[in-house]
Amino acid sequence: MTATPAVAPSAAPRIPTGPRGHPIFGVMLEARKDVLGWFTRTVAEHGYVAQYRCPWRAYLVTHPDGLKHVLQDNVKNYTKEHISYSMLRRIIGDGLLTSGGETWLKQRRLAQPAFHRARISAMADHMVKATAELSEHWAESQRAGEPRHAGRDMMALTLRIVGEALLGTDVRAETQAVAASFNVISEQTAERFRALRFIPPILPTAYDRAYRQANRSLRDVVTRVIAQRRERMEDHGDLLSMFMLAKDEETGEQMDDAHLQSEVLTMMLAGHETTATALSWAWMLLERNPDAERKLHAELDSVLGGRLPTADDVPKLVYTRRVLDETMRLYPPVYILSRKVVEDDTVCGYQLLGGSTVDISPYLTHRLPEFWPDPERFEPDRFSPEQVAARPRYAYFPFLGGPRQCIGNSFAQMEGTLILATLAQRHRPRMVAGYTPTPEPLITLRPSGELPVMITAR
Repeated sequence: MTATPAVAPSAAPRIPTGPRGHPIFGVMLEARKDVLGWFTRTVAEHGYVAQYRCPWRAYLVTHPDGLKHVLQDNVKNYTKEHISYSMLRRIIGDGLLTSGGETWLKQRRLAQPAFHRARISAMADHMVKATAELSEHWAESQRAGEPRHAGRDMMALTLRIVGEALLGTDVRAETQAVAASFNVISEQTAERFRALRFIPPILPTAYDRAYRQANRSLRDVVTRVIAQRRERMEDHGDLLSMFMLAKDEETGEQMDDAHLQSEVLTMMLAGHETTATALSWAWMLLERNPDAERKLHAELDSVLGGRLPTADDVPKLVYTRRVLDETMRLYPPVYILSRKVVEDDTVCGYQLLGGSTVDISPYLTHRLPEFWPDPERFEPDRFSPEQVAARPRYAYFPFLGGPRQCIGNSFAQMEGTLILATLAQRHRPRMVAGYTPTPEPLITLRPSGELPVMITAR
């Protein structure tokens, strides 16, 4: 495949075109009715770089060359000082996901050892054991002819794995409270942003009270996790141990509970929501694509022969990993994100003004037909080594890229591969009659209705 250039070079940067929008509210009134559809039309009508008001000046960049520039080559010019991150900070504080500058760099250096390959491999047993227990519950539901919510199951499973593997804590008793709180916060955060309701949720309304209660509930769970670990201050080799025992090189101070709370909330949100969302979509896509499902089953039979997978099997589960990669191409959990433009810049031959914002979207770039022929088709073999090498690096970026690439990408990829392999060996979830999942663009891109399914056997 020959990469399509973003634009032909020119002497002076061009001014991007884009939707006109409302004189006061910009494009938000129209875009919020159908977020994904609006962005898709904008790319089709205005190309790789578009400009609009929402009501601030914003740009949409979708070409891999432009993404490389924003996320990697000139990354310091594109910061997280954007209203969307301010809203996230209300939930998780100033943790690794939302911080910037020297604060982020310090946190990243502190967390990095927990994600070394050897440590991640050691977490495989936690992942498989937890998944095998869910498999037994699925078998019971199959025998009873009872439906399950695959999305809900994936959320509970990945939350348990994050608790055990990264936090060294059993959070199963908290699963329902965490899930309910995240649902409220995710829905309201998306609604508030699209309605331009940026003030904190401090009003005495039922809507604001529900947000505050959900936030308190999450923080109560995290406070209990930290308190339990404070009682046994020892290095368990997990991420929370590293944060709790770390000392500032200059002052010798350790993280206080408020800072620890931000990091734990970050790991709970980023560490379980995204993987669970991808796995939920995978079950739907496998049902709709029986040839791909048969190839997956054939690989599992050949590599595993009926036994549970281990970390050593992950490199052999090539097609299993491709299924997940192709799922995240079509339905990337992080489907859109924004950065603030610090100074004027030129991206793909177009001018971006300092003080504006730039939106980038894996969902859109992953569907550019120049890099993904027949982009709506589910085809895991797009991720063969030959096809990957033929595409630009940023044609596919579900974990972002550059220095701010997701620190947990290797953890998530191994986790997703082991979960899919363990469950798909025994089960074929099938959506209940009358249910058609649609994408819900909240904080992540979830399938609607938590994916109700009937469990059938292989």
